[in-house]
Amino acid sequence: MNLAALGPYFAADVHAPGSQPGAPWRPMAELLDDPDVSAGRVEAVRAFLATAGQVPAESIPLRVAASVTHLGLVARTLSPVFALAVMGRPLSPIGLRDLYWQPTLGSMFALSIPDSDSGSYDGSGGLIPPSVLELSELMGRFGVSPRVLRGNVASALNGACIALSSADPAATTNARAVRARALSESVLADAWRITVEGRFQRRSCCLIYQAAPDRRGALCGDCVLLRPVEPD
Repeated sequence: MNLAALGPYFAADVHAPGSQPGAPWRPMAELLDDPDVSAGRVEAVRAFLATAGQVPAESIPLRVAASVTHLGLVARTLSPVFALAVMGRPLSPIGLRDLYWQPTLGSMFALSIPDSDSGSYDGSGGLIPPSVLELSELMGRFGVSPRVLRGNVASALNGACIALSSADPAATTNARAVRARALSESVLADAWRITVEGRFQRRSCCLIYQAAPDRRGALCGDCVLLRPVEPD
Protein backbone atom coordinates (compact mmCIF):
# COMPACT_ATOMS: atom_id res chain seq x y z
CA MET A 1 0.00 0.00 0.00
CA ASN A 2 1.36 3.42 -0.96
CA LEU A 3 -0.09 6.82 -0.21
CA ALA A 4 -0.77 7.90 -3.80
CA ALA A 5 -2.72 4.72 -4.49
CA LEU A 6 -5.18 5.65 -1.75
CA GLY A 7 -6.32 8.82 -3.47
CA PRO A 8 -5.50 12.53 -3.63
CA TYR A 9 -6.24 13.24 0.04
CA PHE A 10 -3.53 10.77 1.07
CA ALA A 11 -0.92 11.45 -1.61
CA ALA A 12 2.14 13.33 -0.40
CA ASP A 13 5.64 14.15 -1.52
CA VAL A 14 8.42 13.80 1.03
CA HIS A 15 11.36 15.99 1.96
CA ALA A 16 14.27 15.44 4.31
CA PRO A 17 13.45 16.58 7.86
CA GLY A 18 14.69 20.13 8.38
CA SER A 19 15.15 20.75 4.66
CA GLN A 20 13.35 23.36 2.58
CA PRO A 21 11.98 22.09 -0.74
CA GLY A 22 12.39 24.56 -3.57
CA ALA A 23 9.74 26.24 -5.70
CA PRO A 24 6.87 25.73 -6.24
CA TRP A 25 6.74 24.46 -2.64
CA ARG A 26 5.93 26.97 0.10
CA PRO A 27 6.12 26.48 3.87
CA MET A 28 2.75 25.92 5.54
CA ALA A 29 4.21 27.95 8.42
CA GLU A 30 3.23 30.99 6.36
CA LEU A 31 -0.30 30.45 7.67
CA LEU A 32 1.05 31.10 11.16
CA ASP A 33 3.57 33.79 10.36
CA ASP A 34 1.68 35.99 7.90
CA PRO A 35 -1.88 37.01 8.87
CA ASP A 36 -2.52 37.99 5.25
CA VAL A 37 -1.99 34.39 4.12
CA SER A 38 -4.51 32.87 6.52
CA ALA A 39 -7.00 35.70 5.95
CA GLY A 40 -6.54 35.39 2.20
CA ARG A 41 -7.23 31.68 2.34
CA VAL A 42 -10.44 32.21 4.30
CA GLU A 43 -11.59 34.98 1.94
CA ALA A 44 -10.85 32.79 -1.10
CA VAL A 45 -12.98 30.00 0.35
CA ARG A 46 -15.69 32.56 1.16
CA ALA A 47 -15.68 33.76 -2.44
CA PHE A 48 -15.86 30.17 -3.72
CA LEU A 49 -18.82 29.38 -1.46
CA ALA A 50 -20.54 32.58 -2.57
CA THR A 51 -20.12 31.70 -6.23
CA ALA A 52 -21.37 28.16 -5.66
CA GLY A 53 -24.42 29.40 -3.78
CA GLN A 54 -24.97 32.41 -6.03
CA VAL A 55 -25.02 34.74 -3.05
CA PRO A 56 -22.96 37.83 -2.19
CA ALA A 57 -19.73 36.99 -0.38
CA GLU A 58 -20.58 39.38 2.43
CA SER A 59 -23.73 37.38 3.17
CA ILE A 60 -21.59 34.43 4.30
CA PRO A 61 -20.40 34.86 7.89
CA LEU A 62 -16.62 34.89 8.13
CA ARG A 63 -16.67 32.12 10.73
CA VAL A 64 -18.52 29.88 8.26
CA ALA A 65 -15.80 30.35 5.64
CA ALA A 66 -13.14 29.84 8.32
CA SER A 67 -14.72 26.59 9.49
CA VAL A 68 -14.89 25.24 5.94
CA THR A 69 -11.28 26.34 5.41
CA HIS A 70 -10.25 24.59 8.63
CA LEU A 71 -12.00 21.35 7.71
CA GLY A 72 -10.29 21.28 4.31
CA LEU A 73 -6.83 21.99 5.70
CA VAL A 74 -7.20 19.47 8.51
CA ALA A 75 -8.52 16.73 6.23
CA ARG A 76 -5.66 17.20 3.77
CA THR A 77 -2.83 17.38 6.31
CA LEU A 78 -4.19 14.67 8.58
CA SER A 79 -4.97 12.05 5.93
CA PRO A 80 -1.35 11.07 5.05
CA VAL A 81 -0.46 10.93 8.76
CA PHE A 82 -3.47 8.70 9.37
CA ALA A 83 -2.59 6.41 6.46
CA LEU A 84 1.02 6.01 7.60
CA ALA A 85 -0.19 5.06 11.08
CA VAL A 86 -2.48 2.44 9.54
CA MET A 87 0.52 1.13 7.60
CA GLY A 88 2.52 0.81 10.84
CA ARG A 89 4.78 3.73 9.88
CA PRO A 90 3.67 6.55 12.19
CA LEU A 91 5.39 9.89 11.79
CA SER A 92 6.96 11.66 14.72
CA PRO A 93 4.84 14.65 15.78
CA ILE A 94 4.85 17.25 13.00
CA GLY A 95 3.67 20.85 13.00
CA LEU A 96 2.93 23.29 10.22
CA ARG A 97 6.61 24.29 10.22
CA ASP A 98 7.43 20.74 9.07
CA LEU A 99 5.01 20.81 6.14
CA TYR A 100 5.18 22.35 2.67
CA TRP A 101 2.35 22.95 0.23
CA GLN A 102 1.31 24.34 -3.11
CA PRO A 103 -1.71 26.35 -1.97
CA THR A 104 -4.22 25.96 -4.76
CA LEU A 105 -7.84 26.52 -3.80
CA GLY A 106 -9.61 23.43 -2.50
CA SER A 107 -8.60 20.71 -0.08
CA MET A 108 -6.57 18.51 -2.44
CA PHE A 109 -3.56 20.81 -2.79
CA ALA A 110 -0.09 19.30 -3.19
CA LEU A 111 1.50 18.50 0.17
CA SER A 112 5.01 17.49 1.22
CA ILE A 113 5.70 15.81 4.56
CA PRO A 114 8.98 14.99 6.32
CA ASP A 115 10.50 11.66 5.38
CA SER A 116 11.11 9.18 8.18
CA ASP A 117 12.56 5.73 8.49
CA SER A 118 10.02 2.98 8.97
CA GLY A 119 9.80 1.99 12.60
CA SER A 120 11.70 5.02 13.86
CA TYR A 121 8.72 6.26 15.86
CA ASP A 122 6.17 4.14 17.70
CA GLY A 123 3.30 6.62 17.80
CA SER A 124 3.34 6.82 21.58
CA GLY A 125 2.96 10.60 21.48
CA GLY A 126 -0.55 10.43 20.03
CA LEU A 127 -2.06 10.40 16.57
CA ILE A 128 -3.35 13.97 16.36
CA PRO A 129 -0.34 15.92 15.04
CA PRO A 130 0.57 19.37 16.34
CA SER A 131 -0.24 20.78 12.89
CA VAL A 132 -3.94 20.08 13.51
CA LEU A 133 -3.85 21.88 16.86
CA GLU A 134 -2.11 24.84 15.21
CA LEU A 135 -4.75 25.01 12.49
CA SER A 136 -7.50 24.91 15.10
CA GLU A 137 -5.96 27.76 17.08
CA LEU A 138 -5.45 29.74 13.90
CA MET A 139 -9.02 29.40 12.62
CA GLY A 140 -10.41 30.06 16.08
CA ARG A 141 -9.25 33.65 15.58
CA PHE A 142 -11.92 34.04 12.90
CA GLY A 143 -14.70 33.35 15.39
CA VAL A 144 -15.07 29.59 14.96
CA SER A 145 -15.95 27.95 18.27
CA PRO A 146 -13.65 25.30 19.79
CA ARG A 147 -16.54 22.83 19.69
CA VAL A 148 -16.93 23.24 15.92
CA LEU A 149 -13.17 22.98 15.42
CA ARG A 150 -12.98 19.75 17.44
CA GLY A 151 -15.88 18.39 15.42
CA ASN A 152 -14.07 19.23 12.19
CA VAL A 153 -11.04 17.23 13.32
CA ALA A 154 -13.18 14.26 14.34
CA SER A 155 -15.03 14.42 11.04
CA ALA A 156 -11.76 14.56 9.09
CA LEU A 157 -10.51 11.49 10.95
CA ASN A 158 -13.66 9.55 10.23
CA GLY A 159 -13.58 10.64 6.60
CA ALA A 160 -9.97 9.48 6.26
CA CYS A 161 -10.91 6.09 7.71
CA ILE A 162 -13.82 5.67 5.30
CA ALA A 163 -11.80 6.77 2.27
CA LEU A 164 -8.83 4.56 3.12
CA SER A 165 -11.05 1.54 3.78
CA SER A 166 -12.77 2.07 0.45
CA ALA A 167 -9.46 2.35 -1.41
CA ASP A 168 -7.91 -0.64 0.37
CA PRO A 169 -10.55 -2.91 1.97
CA ALA A 170 -7.82 -5.16 3.40
CA ALA A 171 -6.74 -2.27 5.62
CA THR A 172 -10.21 -1.65 7.08
CA THR A 173 -9.58 -3.35 10.41
CA ASN A 174 -6.34 -1.44 11.00
CA ALA A 175 -7.92 1.82 9.84
CA ARG A 176 -10.80 1.47 12.28
CA ALA A 177 -8.41 0.67 15.11
CA VAL A 178 -6.29 3.75 14.38
CA ARG A 179 -9.43 5.87 14.11
CA ALA A 180 -10.65 4.62 17.49
CA ARG A 181 -7.31 5.44 19.11
CA ALA A 182 -7.21 8.91 17.60
CA LEU A 183 -10.81 9.71 18.49
CA SER A 184 -10.15 8.71 22.09
CA GLU A 185 -7.50 11.41 22.53
CA SER A 186 -8.40 14.16 24.97
CA VAL A 187 -8.29 16.92 22.34
CA LEU A 188 -11.41 15.37 20.78
CA ALA A 189 -13.34 14.95 24.02
CA ASP A 190 -17.09 15.35 23.45
CA ALA A 191 -16.55 16.00 19.74
CA TRP A 192 -18.25 12.87 18.43
CA ARG A 193 -20.41 9.88 19.27
CA ILE A 194 -21.59 6.60 17.81
CA THR A 195 -25.36 6.53 17.42
CA VAL A 196 -27.52 3.61 18.53
CA GLU A 197 -27.54 2.36 14.94
CA GLY A 198 -23.74 2.39 14.86
CA ARG A 199 -23.29 5.56 12.79
CA PHE A 200 -20.47 8.01 13.45
CA GLN A 201 -21.82 11.45 14.28
CA ARG A 202 -20.00 14.62 15.20
CA ARG A 203 -21.53 16.64 18.03
CA SER A 204 -21.31 19.92 16.13
CA CYS A 205 -21.83 21.28 12.63
CA CYS A 206 -19.16 22.56 10.23
CA LEU A 207 -21.61 25.40 9.38
CA ILE A 208 -21.36 25.01 5.60
CA TYR A 209 -25.15 24.90 5.24
CA GLN A 210 -25.16 28.61 6.23
CA ALA A 211 -23.36 29.49 3.01
CA ALA A 212 -26.42 28.59 0.93
CA PRO A 213 -29.23 31.02 0.12
CA ASP A 214 -31.41 31.60 3.20
CA ARG A 215 -28.97 29.34 5.09
CA ARG A 216 -30.79 26.26 3.86
CA GLY A 217 -27.89 24.27 2.47
CA ALA A 218 -27.50 20.52 2.56
CA LEU A 219 -26.05 18.89 5.66
CA CYS A 220 -23.04 16.57 5.74
CA GLY A 221 -23.66 12.89 6.41
CA ASP A 222 -22.16 13.01 9.91
CA CYS A 223 -23.73 16.33 10.97
CA VAL A 224 -25.34 16.65 14.39
CA LEU A 225 -28.22 18.52 12.71
CA LEU A 226 -29.03 15.68 10.33
CA ARG A 227 -31.32 14.04 12.84
CA PRO A 228 -32.01 14.39 16.54
CA VAL A 229 -29.31 12.97 18.78
CA GLU A 230 -30.61 10.03 20.77
CA PRO A 231 -29.95 10.06 24.54
CA ASP A 232 -26.65 8.43 25.54
